[in-house]
Amino acid sequence: MEKSKVSLTLQSNSFVLALNVENIRAEFPILSTKVGKYPLVYFDNGATSEKPAVVIDRISKYYEQENANIHRGVHHLSQISTENYELARESVRAFIGAEHLHEIIYTSGTTEGINLVAHCYGELLNEGDEILITEMEHHSNIVPWQMLAERKGIVLKYIPLLKSGELDFTQLDSLLTDKTKLVSITHISNSLGTINPIKDVIEKSHAVGAKVLIDAAQSLQHMKVDVKELDCDFLVFSGHKVFGPTGVGVLFGKEEILNSMPPYKGGGDMIKTVSMEKTVYNELPHKFEAGTPNIVGGIALGTAIDWLSSLNYEDIQQYEHELLEYGTQELMKIEGVTIYGTAEKKSSILSFLINGLHPYDIGTLLNQQGVAVRTGHHCTQPIMDYFGIPGTIRASFSFYNTKEEIDIFISALKKAIQMLG
Repeated sequence: MEKSKVSLTLQSNSFVLALNVENIRAEFPILSTKVGKYPLVYFDNGATSEKPAVVIDRISKYYEQENANIHRGVHHLSQISTENYELARESVRAFIGAEHLHEIIYTSGTTEGINLVAHCYGELLNEGDEILITEMEHHSNIVPWQMLAERKGIVLKYIPLLKSGELDFTQLDSLLTDKTKLVSITHISNSLGTINPIKDVIEKSHAVGAKVLIDAAQSLQHMKVDVKELDCDFLVFSGHKVFGPTGVGVLFGKEEILNSMPPYKGGGDMIKTVSMEKTVYNELPHKFEAGTPNIVGGIALGTAIDWLSSLNYEDIQQYEHELLEYGTQELMKIEGVTIYGTAEKKSSILSFLINGLHPYDIGTLLNQQGVAVRTGHHCTQPIMDYFGIPGTIRASFSFYNTKEEIDIFISALKKAIQMLG
């Protein structure tokens, strides 16, 4: 452990220089916020990321200079909005390595993407077919499959959780059968930070003929994900977690699978022709994009992705790993701390409890000192039930965070414990 620590420290200067953390922080206006007399320490990145000025400015520019409904409009503003909306789709395509532009479906976020697949791909399934998920999923990757199972008589199976916060992949081969039609799995746990070996899951699932959906809501802001290299069948993510606006997200799906699925919602733009007798559906991606979309959200998501793509993912991963190591080291010095999620491969999330103290009380007292963390079950009640706890305190770091902020957090945490003691 000491060797690892020294190695990280020796390399840290190159990470900071490569990332220019100070300059990056200057691009985020909200990071200069004060909470009362205290500077904001924002450690709730697992819930949503903050937005760089370039994204905020792009939203303002759209409403000031470009606002119009997209597609089919022949006037100047409609053409500009349409062009920029579709250019943003191209940014998304390149960002995740999809082969075709029409494989990128705009959604309202990860939740809608999963629900879309559950509803539309689910229509192709039959009673007795099996879907495999895991015990560490966010509620948005559990509830839609439970609803589908109830509606169509689908058998829902789970990869079990281990005390380390990792999944028991020794069970995978026996859980996958010729009846398995879909595996839906998170890339990174939002509660525990565990990074799952999704490449291996995809290969084993495909070997039995199952499709695979990857919930990438917690991964794209931390690491490079290439859908072509992974060979996943679906991938979903939310714009607000990758430094873009809320209310917009993406579903990637392989062309042939999306073409085989019925549409999700009916309305404008998802049709070719409509008569009183029959509707002919539009081609991809419009088939799944009924109604007026979140136009400015899509455009600003493209801006956020272009901004994120200008950074080096290796530097991001190494720097965030150093923050995680440092935070873990300092947190474990506090008496009575239990960290939940000790996987060997882990993202920059610290989920913990202080013996005898309620997480909400700690979170409230941290907030009074300017430190923003998340408390509760983090929409992963099965995880909390597994550990026999009501919830945790979660500090989640991004590459605009610093060791100095971790020091402030630790100091504030000690004061909170003292006040509650």
